[in-house]
Amino acid sequence: MMNDVAVEMEHLRVVRGSRVVLPDLSVTIPAGQVVGLLGPSGSGKSTLIRSIVGVQVVESGLVRVLGQEAGSPALRSRIGYVTQSPSVYDDLSVRANVRYFARIVGADDTAAEDAIDAVDLRDHAGQLVGRLSGGQRSRVSLAAALAGDPELLVLDEPTVGLDPVLRRDLWGLFGRLAGQGRSLVVSSHVMDEASRCDRLILLREGEVLADATLDELLARTGAHDADSAFLALIDRAAQAAR
Repeated sequence: MMNDVAVEMEHLRVVRGSRVVLPDLSVTIPAGQVVGLLGPSGSGKSTLIRSIVGVQVVESGLVRVLGQEAGSPALRSRIGYVTQSPSVYDDLSVRANVRYFARIVGADDTAAEDAIDAVDLRDHAGQLVGRLSGGQRSRVSLAAALAGDPELLVLDEPTVGLDPVLRRDLWGLFGRLAGQGRSLVVSSHVMDEASRCDRLILLREGEVLADATLDELLARTGAHDADSAFLALIDRAAQAAR
């Protein structure tokens, strides 16, 4: 795989229980960009993300990440993963949490402090995570992922429950990280966040409806915004299936 590709999936099929979540998905995610994975709840976004980080059992297909098979031990320090639910310890402080996760991937306390600053939690660094708001706890998870200075950052609905100002600030951070050469995959069901992504992958029922820049998507559909473009693609797919 070339250096300008962060993730490559070929004919990925994932079945959970009796449900086929991803029937036959092929997609290439470029490196050094913020790639938005957009779609309604149940479209397969979280399953695709879990496949990237190597924690999802797949029935068939290929998933390569940073040139290696997804889930390879060598990738553990190269990928930062933020789940929908905060994956931190409520009985530890913000600082203790971030320093703990930093040490797991071989980073030092300075890196942990920088990550705390990056998510604007300096004033809460000494507080127990269990006493923070939901949005603040989500930011602790993000700081824990950033502390290892990952090449690829995979974020599952990172802005859910956050106020507009913090959402704006986090998207600004994502853009700066990409500008430094990191690759980001950010899932969301909020279509207005599409304008903050370098590239968009629109999912519905486990299939890719579009893989394009926002400008390309708008030109293709004649829509004025991502939400309208997504609906136009759904309508076209429904008509083609008749």
